[in-house]
Amino acid sequence: MPRVIVTDPIDQAGIDILSQVAQVDVRTNLTLEELIAVIPNYDAIMVRSGTRVTREVIEAGKNLKIIGRAGVGVDNIDVAAATKAGILVVNSPEGNTIAAAEHAIALMMALSRHIADANASLKAGQWKREEFVGVEVYKKTLGIVGLGRIGSHVAQIAKAMGMRLLAYDPYISIERAEQLGVRLVDFTTLVQESDYITLHVPKTPETTNLFNAETFRLMKPTARLINCARGGLVDEQALYEALKSGQIAGAALDVFAEEPLSKDSPLLSLGKELLLTPHLGASTEEAQVNVAIDVAEQIRDVLLGLPARSAVNIPGLQAEVLQSLKPYLELAETLGNLVGQLAGDRVSQLEIRLQGSLAEKDSRPIVIAALKGLLTLALRERVNYVNASIEAKERGIRVVETRDPSVKDYSGSLTLIAHGPNGVRSVSGALIGEREVRITQIDEFPVNVPPSANMLMTLHRDMPGIIGRIGTLLGAYNVNIASMQVGRKIIRGDAVMVLSLDDPLPDGILEEVLKQPGIRDAFVVNL
Repeated sequence: MPRVIVTDPIDQAGIDILSQVAQVDVRTNLTLEELIAVIPNYDAIMVRSGTRVTREVIEAGKNLKIIGRAGVGVDNIDVAAATKAGILVVNSPEGNTIAAAEHAIALMMALSRHIADANASLKAGQWKREEFVGVEVYKKTLGIVGLGRIGSHVAQIAKAMGMRLLAYDPYISIERAEQLGVRLVDFTTLVQESDYITLHVPKTPETTNLFNAETFRLMKPTARLINCARGGLVDEQALYEALKSGQIAGAALDVFAEEPLSKDSPLLSLGKELLLTPHLGASTEEAQVNVAIDVAEQIRDVLLGLPARSAVNIPGLQAEVLQSLKPYLELAETLGNLVGQLAGDRVSQLEIRLQGSLAEKDSRPIVIAALKGLLTLALRERVNYVNASIEAKERGIRVVETRDPSVKDYSGSLTLIAHGPNGVRSVSGALIGEREVRITQIDEFPVNVPPSANMLMTLHRDMPGIIGRIGTLLGAYNVNIASMQVGRKIIRGDAVMVLSLDDPLPDGILEEVLKQPGIRDAFVVNL
């Protein structure tokens, strides 16, 4: 039975789901050294933000198949190392959307009305109404940095509160922004015009310290900043100086560059202009249940050999995309495997042509499937949908993608052209009906062959007797032919013959095939 380790507190509903298919060990508060020591025993690990799944942990996890993050952010996981190792990383991008958005709104309101300081003052026996005069958010401008799921929900709530909405997000369409009642602007315009700014982007090299001393100088002196996204988006020292000097009016932070926040942080010395919470964005009862169930179901599915719906490190392979493209992924992987065997083991370039209706589909998963097939001969089980692109890049394989929707031979067809030590080789394929894979061309020769585990392919002169001689030769060695097809372009020119065999070709027979008159080349192909 597979084994799963859970290293951060998660809701029991998640544990129950994992227990359906695996032995589950809940071991929280492990040190890095302790985690490295035990991880070789597990097929999966489930974490929240408290556990750091480092490169060392991943390299020690020889049996790991999947890392599940019960939440959105994965900056505590070395995704690059996991991808290189062929380990799936999944998260729960929607499980805490409402909780995080509501917390951002709550911080904005609490900061505007000094709720936390007024509460503490009153509980200390004081009645100082004049010290806690706030500001309204009605008709103020809210700048939203990142208009994804959480940012979009913040926009909907803020619009209902009568706020004017700006957004900076280079990946969102104008049409989507208009649906939300948001005006898309550049980053500088948002910073200069906003009364409130709320952050909803991941931490990347481009967004690290996005709000720094220079950014604060551009903001209104009455502006307030809210960060419920990821620590490290805000330069905390620069924020301290901006608040201390009155350069901006206030800020509210739920996340920090280092967590827990150090007791020596200068932020702790500030007053009511700064509101702090200890990473509570996803800390609602509903969100904890949602993310635990979501990620546990994905781990369960992967351990059962099924796809995950929120894979971080497989671009384009979301569950709904997988379902619609699954037959084409099988086609791409089959053709990649075939052209790799024909071209040899040092392919320098792979051209991928999507034709007909296939040219209109998302190509990323098809490219990944083709690369996985291409590298299967060399890497066997070590290549998968997670690491195929990286393995190809490290081998110097250049990928060229083209589309031609005008080709109408089939509803959708795929051609792979590989440049390798055996020259330039190409194969084409299509689906018959909706599911049945067919090889439709080998190099320039048209064929119509279903792939099979054991195949013999020849390049030969189109001449009388050659098919019979090959059949007789195989029969003499007790090799049974399941099917045979010949493809040619002109009579008595060159042709290809494709034989599907019931069993692997015994050693030595390929050499005998190559000795037959008229045979120019021959290959054993195993799919």
